[in-house]
Amino acid sequence: MTDPVTALQQRLQPLFPGLMGVQLTEVGPERVVATMLVRPELCTTGGILHGGAHMAFADTLGAVGTFINLPEGKGTTTVESSTKFIGSAKVGSTVTGESTPLHKGRTTMVWQTAIRNEQGKLCAMVTQTQLVLG
Repeated sequence: MTDPVTALQQRLQPLFPGLMGVQLTEVGPERVVATMLVRPELCTTGGILHGGAHMAFADTLGAVGTFINLPEGKGTTTVESSTKFIGSAKVGSTVTGESTPLHKGRTTMVWQTAIRNEQGKLCAMVTQTQLVLG
């Protein structure tokens, strides 16, 4: 039997998160953790992780957290996202994202994701609202 992290990773691999290199390391109803290598194609001309890459990384983690909390037969989509950029991550390093729920309701879920660089410094804080579909 495949563990939940491996099963979800296999679902993400052929999609945009797989293209970005998102690697799930922990998946649970109250916490989702993943890493991502800061590759040159994810960076600005200054060799630091692009803001859009931060946002897409966090969006993936919040969506995974919502997905595993959904009732059978339901789906999800992001309806709002807010990002505060605080620090940077250099090309060649690895960032870690940790997403936790602020609200898990019947029609929406709100997740907050902290993205940190290899030194543990906060790079971005993302709060997103996921709509429960179906």
